[in-house]
Amino acid sequence: MGYNSMNNILVVDVMTRKPVTIKPETNLLECAKTMVRKRVGNLLIVKDKKLIGFMSRRDILWALVKKSKSDLSKIRAIDISPKKIGTIKPTITIDEAIKRMKKLKFRALPVIQEGELLGIITIKDILSFHPELYPELNEFAEIKEQAGKLKRIKKAKDRNFMHEGICEECGNQDILQRVNGIVICESCKNSM
Repeated sequence: MGYNSMNNILVVDVMTRKPVTIKPETNLLECAKTMVRKRVGNLLIVKDKKLIGFMSRRDILWALVKKSKSDLSKIRAIDISPKKIGTIKPTITIDEAIKRMKKLKFRALPVIQEGELLGIITIKDILSFHPELYPELNEFAEIKEQAGKLKRIKKAKDRNFMHEGICEECGNQDILQRVNGIVICESCKNSM
C-alpha cells in the first residue's frame, strides 16, 4: 500500500467506535479505575448522549500532584475537563486528522457528527493501522522512546503471546508479555 492511497483513508475507517464514556459527576478515583480497567488513556464525558468534556491520563496526574489523594474521590470529572475540546468529523482523512492533532497538541480527538458522539481517534489507532507511514507522529512523544516502541510493536506483531495493555508492575500502557504469572512491559521485565 503506497502513501498516496492513504489519502483515501478516513477517520471513520480507523477510529475506535465504542469510546469509554463517563458521567460529568463521576469522581476522579472512579475515572482512574475506569482507565486502568478498560485499558484506555482517555475518557469522554457525556450527558444526554452529548459530549460535554474530555479527560486524559495527564489530567488525572495533574490532579494527583495538585490535590491530596483523599480529594480524588471528591473532585468530579467535569471540574477538571479542559474547557476547549478538540473534535473531528468522521469524513476527514487520516492525514488531516494528524495535522489537527499536531496543531492542537492532542493525542486523541472525539469523533462528532451533527452533535452526536460516534467514537474517538487516537495516535494509537493511527499507528496500529500503519505505523511505518507516519514517522512524523514521533513528535507526540520523545522521538527515541517512540521509535523504540514502534520497533517493539513491529516485532510483537509476529508474537502471539504479546499484546498492548497496562503493565501490572508500573501501570504504563505498553506491549506486554507474561512473566512468572504476571503481565508486564519490557522495561519492568528487564529490571527483574
